[in-house]
Amino acid sequence: MRKVSQAVVGGVAAMSVLTGCSFSWGGDEKEKEKVAEKKLGDKGTACELPVHFTLATSWKADAITQATVDQMGPLGHQGPLTPACQLDAKPAGHIGFLTVWSGTKGAAAPGGTSRALIKKFVAAENFESNVKFREVKAGDLPATEASYNVTDLSAGEVRTERALAVMTKHGGVVIHLGGLNTDEHKAMLPAFELAKKTLGLTS
Repeated sequence: MRKVSQAVVGGVAAMSVLTGCSFSWGGDEKEKEKVAEKKLGDKGTACELPVHFTLATSWKADAITQATVDQMGPLGHQGPLTPACQLDAKPAGHIGFLTVWSGTKGAAAPGGTSRALIKKFVAAENFESNVKFREVKAGDLPATEASYNVTDLSAGEVRTERALAVMTKHGGVVIHLGGLNTDEHKAMLPAFELAKKTLGLTS
């Protein structure tokens, strides 16, 4: 199954269902500073998630609602997960996305392991190969990271992709980095690494 970040992005944007990420600052300067310090994922940010992390400069985040997921049909699922937030690299000069996926059932159920979750997520890809898993730290959280190749038959090319899975009391979360091609993927890796380094649980 193709991911939302490559197969459905155009359609999702056209439906104009996604929530914009622009903040409207108000109140005194202290309030501005307080809001500015929030990481993506916290309450009041573009995407409220079980985890939070620092968004790379110029990237644009859009929440994906349940209504949008329902309209996607089968493309709105990757293993036991559904897309919750899409981070567009275009404003930063790249072509690709970081997509945050979440779920509460199956391998994503609270109490499960990040390794079992990431295996289910990657297995739901089409034509994946050269899959490598490793246990890592994402912020202070135990996590499992996967790097792998995906063969795009329509484009006649092989792309590199990466994904990171963590478990929370609200279920599993996967942060996935795709890209138009392997060169774009490599150019966007710093945003993935920033999210990984600053990852934490929301309250």
